[in-house]
Amino acid sequence: MSPATETEPARLFYEPGASWYWVLAGPASAVAMLLIEKSGGNGWEPLVPAVFLVLVTGFVALQVKAARIHTSVELTRDTLRQGTETIRVAEIVKVYPDPEHAESEKEVQRWQSARALGELVGVPRGRVGIGLKLTGGRTAQAWARRHRHLRAALTPLVEERVGPPGADIDDSDEAGSRW
Repeated sequence: MSPATETEPARLFYEPGASWYWVLAGPASAVAMLLIEKSGGNGWEPLVPAVFLVLVTGFVALQVKAARIHTSVELTRDTLRQGTETIRVAEIVKVYPDPEHAESEKEVQRWQSARALGELVGVPRGRVGIGLKLTGGRTAQAWARRHRHLRAALTPLVEERVGPPGADIDDSDEAGSRW
């Protein structure tokens, strides 16, 4: 083990944002074009498949790199990183429970319309928001694909500092209050 890895805090939760396996779409498209040309009676003409290989691989690699930067999630004992934004776990006062009607907009809880952590405008597609009450009365949404795992890892960290739910925390913005 190198000295740099010894000082890194242990990850309690991690999602990379996207898989590099998607880049294989480039070579797959090139092979498909070769087979289409061969079955069409044109023989093996490598120019069009090479163009597909370069363009598709490059475009998908760019998308995967962006997703790995902007939609990755990492939780350690001290920090929660959502994309490029990192907050200290010490700033989190409460993890709100799952909404009873996640799909219904009739009973939206206040945290569901709060700012999503990270530099993105909202919760990224395919992710589910988790309500957080932060210091200073702020509310925000953490998010993850495996949101139940993130919640299960984050809740004990907050509760060991603040105490169990219902202990000296103002819940005036919880269920039933739309704004």
